[in-house]
Amino acid sequence: MNQPTRLFDFPRYQLANKPQDVMMTMPNDGNRVTLSTAQFVEQMDAVSRGLIAMGMKPEEKVALISHNNRCEWNIMDHGIMQAGGIDVPIYPTMTEEDYKYILTHSGSKYCFVSNAELHAKVMAVKDQCPDLEEVFTFEKVEGARHWSEVSEAGSDAQQAELDARRDAVDPAQLATIIYTSGTTGLPKGVMLSHNNVASNMLIAQPRVPAVDPNMDYRVLSFLPVCHIFERMLHYLYMYMGAQIHFGDSLETIKEDLNHTQPIMFTAVPRLLEKFYDGIVAKGRAAGGVKAAIFNWAVGVALEWDPNKGGLYHMKLNLARKLVFGKVKEALGLSGIEAVACGSAALQPRLARFFNGAGITVLEGYGLTETSPVVSVNTTNGDNMLRIGSVGKLADGVSVQIASDGEILVQGPNVMMGYYKDPEKTAEVLKDGWFHTGDIGVIEDGFLRITDRKKEIFKTSGGKYVAPTLLENALKASLFIEQVMVVGENRKHPAALLVPDAVVVEEWCNRHDHAFPGLAGIAQDDRIRERLEQEVNDLMGPFNKWEQVKKVHFLPAPFTIDGGELTPTLKLKRKPIMKKYADAIEGLYGAS
Repeated sequence: MNQPTRLFDFPRYQLANKPQDVMMTMPNDGNRVTLSTAQFVEQMDAVSRGLIAMGMKPEEKVALISHNNRCEWNIMDHGIMQAGGIDVPIYPTMTEEDYKYILTHSGSKYCFVSNAELHAKVMAVKDQCPDLEEVFTFEKVEGARHWSEVSEAGSDAQQAELDARRDAVDPAQLATIIYTSGTTGLPKGVMLSHNNVASNMLIAQPRVPAVDPNMDYRVLSFLPVCHIFERMLHYLYMYMGAQIHFGDSLETIKEDLNHTQPIMFTAVPRLLEKFYDGIVAKGRAAGGVKAAIFNWAVGVALEWDPNKGGLYHMKLNLARKLVFGKVKEALGLSGIEAVACGSAALQPRLARFFNGAGITVLEGYGLTETSPVVSVNTTNGDNMLRIGSVGKLADGVSVQIASDGEILVQGPNVMMGYYKDPEKTAEVLKDGWFHTGDIGVIEDGFLRITDRKKEIFKTSGGKYVAPTLLENALKASLFIEQVMVVGENRKHPAALLVPDAVVVEEWCNRHDHAFPGLAGIAQDDRIRERLEQEVNDLMGPFNKWEQVKKVHFLPAPFTIDGGELTPTLKLKRKPIMKKYADAIEGLYGAS
């Protein structure tokens, strides 16, 4: 088979070139499900025939919602598209109101969900979605239609129609509408063509570490496949002939890593922060000589740079032998070649630590609107990885930095536009360039993101402040788990801060001080003074008018369920400011 140009070509490309006995596998509550390439292609064809038999016409929309990544989602994804349909992936964590809006706005005819909880959420709004005819579930749910009915509805009678529809799909046609979770306002439907995503996959592939072709290229997938980052990588994995192992959830990540022993997986900075905190807490808890050796090894890792050699390299090898080899083995990462990291800025401290520990982290940059990869670090080639950057541009992608610092992108990966929204499309697509809303610079060919254009604010003194820069600086502290900087039209920046409970408790133990829990930190003078000193030290390199002057300690972390984080774990600034309006007023009322 020739190079894939449509998204549903990838399974057939694998079948023709690199057929796998294990194409994808999932835990399935202890009853593991595994599909070979041949079985996958057979099932996606059966789904396509069933959709045709049920009356799905070309260009009709089908929604997909799953609480975790699973084989059925992928089968439906390919089955819908090769039958001429357009799929609409939806985040499981969105609200019923979001579901109603997306299902109605997209005009989805069918909706497939994973479990009883999601089925109930969709059914609660189904009657308010005029185009939605049927809802199916992947798991067996009492009173719900099971997705197996779709395959059973088709027969060989639909095969000729399926062949004709598949052949008629042009790579430039709309393949999927992805509604961005967004930090403000209603979700926008990003229209991506087959060529947008397929071309992006092909240019991203050279940045992925190569391994011995005789080895099983195992990957672990647990980030939401409804997000284009993880989804594009699924097509890439199929193209490479990798085995895709689905994790149960973020809560079972350690077990899933140990079961899979992956060569590669994807992560967001928040997950790597948790890994780091857990590794450091466990290493320091050993006490005595072991803790001293561990602390020395961490110090060595935090100095990591790809261009360092000589004596440092000798120390690094010793640290890996004494400490980090055991850490990797305990995490199920003995064979890891790369962790692809995106969605938000990764603290340089974390990038140095994991790379120093022998767990290569490749930070990249992209948006749903760019399918997604714009740039990415890699270990393939010389001078292709730089800490604090998001790598060099992918081949075929062009970037300009506008006069105000905004990153503009051009290339075959740039979206077709926002569905049913020509005005918002015109706001971001101008003269062939997509305006990302991100601020950045290019240094020696490496792209570096400095802030979001809409998030930069001005103090009452007329000074501009980039909150992301301050937040990333503060998160470099082990004591700080989450932080959001505020201060628009105020005298000075301030911050809502969530301390890291594990690290603060460990500090309390070392200083014979009772740990009051997160809720009690704000009332504990000794802990509060230690954390405020940490903030003051980290603000030292910034101009006086940029520095965070006041801090309010929050009693609980920001969460998706609480409405403070998007499904990709980005801060939802306006909802946070509304929720903690009194606390913010208190910060400035006392200044």
